[in-house]
Amino acid sequence: MLTRARGRRAGIGLLLLFLPVLLACPRRPAARTSGPPNFLVIVLDDLGVDVPGCYGGTTYQTPRLDALAAAGLRFDAAFSTPLCTPSRVQLLTGRYPFRTGWTDNMLERLEEGGDGPRFLDPAERTFAALLKEAGYATAVAGKWQLCHFAERPEHVKECGFDEYCCWLWMDQDPQSGELVYTSRYWLPSVIQDGVIRRSITGTYGPDLYTDYLIDFMQRNRDRPFLALHNMVLPHPPFEPTAAQLDPAQVTEEPHPADSYFRGMVKYADEIIGRMVDALDELGLAENTVVLVTSDNGTPEEIRLRRSGEMRPGGKGELTAAGTHVPLIASWPGRIAPGRASGALIDLSDFLPTLLELAGAPLPPGLTLDGKSFAPVLLGSGAGARRWVFSQVQERCFVRGGRYKLYDDGRFYDVAADPEEERDLAGDASVAGPRDGLRAVLDSLPR
Repeated sequence: MLTRARGRRAGIGLLLLFLPVLLACPRRPAARTSGPPNFLVIVLDDLGVDVPGCYGGTTYQTPRLDALAAAGLRFDAAFSTPLCTPSRVQLLTGRYPFRTGWTDNMLERLEEGGDGPRFLDPAERTFAALLKEAGYATAVAGKWQLCHFAERPEHVKECGFDEYCCWLWMDQDPQSGELVYTSRYWLPSVIQDGVIRRSITGTYGPDLYTDYLIDFMQRNRDRPFLALHNMVLPHPPFEPTAAQLDPAQVTEEPHPADSYFRGMVKYADEIIGRMVDALDELGLAENTVVLVTSDNGTPEEIRLRRSGEMRPGGKGELTAAGTHVPLIASWPGRIAPGRASGALIDLSDFLPTLLELAGAPLPPGLTLDGKSFAPVLLGSGAGARRWVFSQVQERCFVRGGRYKLYDDGRFYDVAADPEEERDLAGDASVAGPRDGLRAVLDSLPR
């Protein structure tokens, strides 16, 4: 009894000795585990559905994306436009290109003689702006390319993002005054919360954007947040990643060899893993919806195995190679693992989906083309779409589950003919589905 009492007194003495130290140590706030979910949306740049292993790709390594698909839901019929700007505007606004006027890439508007506004009109309500109104902290990092920052330096904030660290992408040459591209990867130039930082030495851009968003998630772990990672990978130019090159050896000259694409895909996959791991470490995984997709198909310089043959990527084309993109969703405890869905999805569906999951209302009078796929995510319903639509410039298509109709009349059974080699426009046996899709196309006010 005497020994036990002495032991208790000694333990109390040690506690009193270290109590001031314990009280002085900063404590991390508890992660929020209830209320509206957080959103981590990752948009890969130029990565078609034929690349990830979880979609049958065998040429490139995507173990983290594959693991995310195994732990969540893989959509097998998700579609974009075939180019960057139209896809990103459609994703942010929930509206098709013919409504917003963004049917081509931003670059065309910046060139001499280019037509149309040189920025996305902030009057177009983005999902960031609507979630911000619902109490969300919002941030974006990586690619923006929806304005020329010299003309509209606060554009990202005007579109609903509280914080941002975005690739500057175009700058004015100090001598000629002409617009020039800045480096996408090494020695990047960025605009971060209104401050321009040019040619940051010893820095690999994708790491900069990833670290920025992880810091944002950590600082906002006690409130609902939206983190949008517009990844710059694996878009050309094909260059060595931070895993392949010593930063001290980097120059401003691009590396033309497309053999680097393999490493760029691998690095993009590792970034996805880093962000998912950060959610786990912050205790946020079970209250965060993760969505990973891409803006369009793979560049034509890259050859991939499709339909049993090595074929070029289809970026810029309205074929499946240009518009069929991956879409992976994960929400531990809410999205059942190991599922695949054939529900038709296009990028306009993100806005209504995020708002439904957040419990936020759609603004009255807002004309949307998107349909929420929240019921598919939660296993409580089927897809709301009977068709998807894609447009670039004046060309477009509408596609159902099996058939696809172009505006010029070409018609394909894409379930049986994914490479679109047999035009069925004159085949009377498929007149019914062809006429049905024609009625849909004619109903859209293009």
